[in-house]
Amino acid sequence: MGRGFAWLDTGTHESLLEASQYIETVQRMQNVQVANLEEIAYRMGYISREDVLALAQSLKKNEYGQYLLRLIGEA
Repeated sequence: MGRGFAWLDTGTHESLLEASQYIETVQRMQNVQVANLEEIAYRMGYISREDVLALAQSLKKNEYGQYLLRLIGEA
């Protein structure tokens, strides 16, 4: 795996907890979301800016929706 990838073993309860804590830390410290499907689809050209805006509108009161709005420069 190259830079920007991490293998997270989740075969036990303890390793699953550690993996979730790692993801939470990355998201909080780097102000990015890991595996955000809307962001991936937008960056790959599968959905448009208007599609992201429409998806974000119903979620704009929570952190997820705010992230999508920031992604397209609406927040």
